[in-house]
Amino acid sequence: MSPEDEAQLADLGLDARDFSSKPQRLHALQLAGKSAARRMLGEKHAALIERRAAELHTRVAPPLPDGLHVELRPYQLAGYHFLAYLTANRFGGILADDMGLGKTVQTLAWLLWLRAEQTPISPKGSLPSSLVVCPKSVTDNWLAEATRFAPGMRVVVLGRGGNERALSEARAAADLVVINYTQLRLLEKALIATPWLAVILDEAQSIKNADSQTAKAAWALPSPHRLALSGTPIENRLLDLWSIMNFVMPGILGPRAAFARTYDQRSDPFARRRLTARVRPFVLRRTKNEVAKDLPERVEEDLLCEMEGEQLALYRAELKRARAALLKIGNARDLDAARFHILTSLLRLRQICCHPSLAAPKAAPAESSKLAALMDLLEPLLEEGHKVLVFSQFVEMLNLLQAEMTRRDWPYFLLTGQTEDRGPLIAEFQAKKGSAVFLISLRAGGFGLNLTAASYVVLYDPWWNPAVENQAIDRTHRIGQTNKVIAYRLLVKNSIEEKIRALQKQKRALAEDILGEETFARALTLDDFQFLLAE
Repeated sequence: MSPEDEAQLADLGLDARDFSSKPQRLHALQLAGKSAARRMLGEKHAALIERRAAELHTRVAPPLPDGLHVELRPYQLAGYHFLAYLTANRFGGILADDMGLGKTVQTLAWLLWLRAEQTPISPKGSLPSSLVVCPKSVTDNWLAEATRFAPGMRVVVLGRGGNERALSEARAAADLVVINYTQLRLLEKALIATPWLAVILDEAQSIKNADSQTAKAAWALPSPHRLALSGTPIENRLLDLWSIMNFVMPGILGPRAAFARTYDQRSDPFARRRLTARVRPFVLRRTKNEVAKDLPERVEEDLLCEMEGEQLALYRAELKRARAALLKIGNARDLDAARFHILTSLLRLRQICCHPSLAAPKAAPAESSKLAALMDLLEPLLEEGHKVLVFSQFVEMLNLLQAEMTRRDWPYFLLTGQTEDRGPLIAEFQAKKGSAVFLISLRAGGFGLNLTAASYVVLYDPWWNPAVENQAIDRTHRIGQTNKVIAYRLLVKNSIEEKIRALQKQKRALAEDILGEETFARALTLDDFQFLLAE
């Protein structure tokens, strides 16, 4: 078979070396109507595929259900129809729209329609509840969105002390039960005891680790309708994709080990194309650039500052130690053995760029050029009455910024992983008149925040993965924003921060993956470390 033929098969989701003559539902969706399939697979197989495809409901466009109190945007209506298509074919799927495009309201519309569809065939009062599993920080958002857009839907959020009795009472009283991922693990036995009408995993990357108890508990949830919501593309982290697909369509990608052998092959140029083709019928992904044309302009700018004095001396000393350690590494095996120490040095360098005291507590009195640059940036914005979001990955840095805000008598809000009740805090920031600064931990503020009252964002320190930075900016650049959004990245000139920014651009395909910082760092090569620590 020629490379051209093999490439065409890959685009159809097939491996020329591993093709089964038995027609499959997934292959029917991919192959029907494709001339390449008919030419390469023969008339007999092509006829079977066309017959199977004809049995599928590929165009499902029900009217919006009664009880939905919002006019869906065209792309949201298309998303609702995609979910109805999944239901009509008894598929599970992934709604992977960009953050801020309204995945929750599309899901609520689908749940209203699903209940209306099921009611005529179920005895009155016997229709089971649906279940949403989401991060703890997002539970209140589900209640608020349902109250606003589907006020007739009975929603119960299982509280902090939720136990099996509380879950049973919630099932009996609600159309929709909302729990967090910790409760999914703790209440697994009770959750899987009785089927749910539908199960939705919000921020579904929470089950990307197939070995975790969370993933296994999610897979075990009994329901004929399964949906995963994730604002992050999932095609590149292959085993993460397998874990999420194993929830929505169990078995569709085969056993885990076989999946890794088949698709996680750098030597096979067509492996990724085959995988993309195989999951395409079950994944809907839209970006804001594609569908939200009415969103205001978004501008991103890198702002550079220079270290001096004690901060610069500390940085040079740490850099010297890191370079000396790197010189002892000659191959990949040496790198694996020394990776932890190299990453620790990189972390210390990044901390010194933020403030010397993060890496050396004795240097607390030392000045930070970046802190001074931030204050210079914020002062005129606050004087003009603007609200600003400031993100940092270091909670210690946020504490330093909090002290500086207090000293200057500037209005501020603070949100970290230790913040218990986010809802009222967010509402207060949104409603506040005049200027304010919202200090946010990058990890804690990655999702579940709608902060459209702000139109300025400052990323105090660069993250390895630019997708995480984009999510931070999306806290304000989302539906409901009416002002131009301006995002600044504060970078120290001639430092590792500039190198990280350059490395992001070089490795865009990897950096836009759903990788977290630790996994991204583990993927760095010896060449990458040499680049980061070079003169």
